[in-house]
Amino acid sequence: MAKHSIETTAGTFARDVIEASRQAPVLVDFWAPWCGPCRALTPVLEKLAAEFAGRFMLVKLNTDEHPEIAAQYGVRGIPNVKAFVDGAPVNEFVGALPEGAVRQFLAQVLPGPSETLRLQARRALARGDFEAAESALREALALDERNEAATVDLAELLVARQDFAGAEPLIEAIPEPLRDERVQQLAAKIAFGKKGQTLPGAAELESRVAAKPADLDARLALAERRVAEGSYAAALDELLEVVRRDRAEKREAARAAMVKVFSLAADRGDLVADYRRRLAAELN
Repeated sequence: MAKHSIETTAGTFARDVIEASRQAPVLVDFWAPWCGPCRALTPVLEKLAAEFAGRFMLVKLNTDEHPEIAAQYGVRGIPNVKAFVDGAPVNEFVGALPEGAVRQFLAQVLPGPSETLRLQARRALARGDFEAAESALREALALDERNEAATVDLAELLVARQDFAGAEPLIEAIPEPLRDERVQQLAAKIAFGKKGQTLPGAAELESRVAAKPADLDARLALAERRVAEGSYAAALDELLEVVRRDRAEKREAARAAMVKVFSLAADRGDLVADYRRRLAAELN
């Protein structure tokens, strides 16, 4: 039988709470053995965790044994229950609330039907079942087309399999105020990916560059092909060469493309820092 309540420690908190909350909400019960209200509240939380059967995980942390975690999350009085979603605390209460009040708290925290399907899709992705993930995301959006998180998740899944035509309208539907860095990266991947699908193959473009190194159009096309493939370093090499060789429109086009690649490769800090430095040196 699945466990819906566990004890955690300072060493396992990141796994049990932060990472786990990316799959389903986690309620952290900050308690201590000497705390009478804690002894009254914990059985209520355990009962509800069993009743909700996986819609949230109850994680208990002994603040006497792990005061550093309690301090990190601003626990000043116990019992203190904090709800974590997607790796961050989103709501909390202090004190031994009656069961009805705890149920009201859960109603504010637990996802609705559309969001439940989105979380189901994330679990499917984690186990590599992309077909089930896509199906769950499409069902989530059928229930609530305003679920922007599900929209972005589906777009990301489609981009990963190079279905740029399918992903583009999803990203375009995201309201401008909600277009965070992740959405902007997906938009850039879609733009490069669509362009890449119209270009000759990499081998043909490499042959054109080798035969005529001054063919800057071929270099720009090869760079776009490399970006579409996810080969960012190779793309940046070609773009930097265009910056070196031109002083007009193609130089600016290559510079702008490099900036977009920096955004796409934001998780590769050393690569981005290296090519930013090299680009700056060419532009000075």
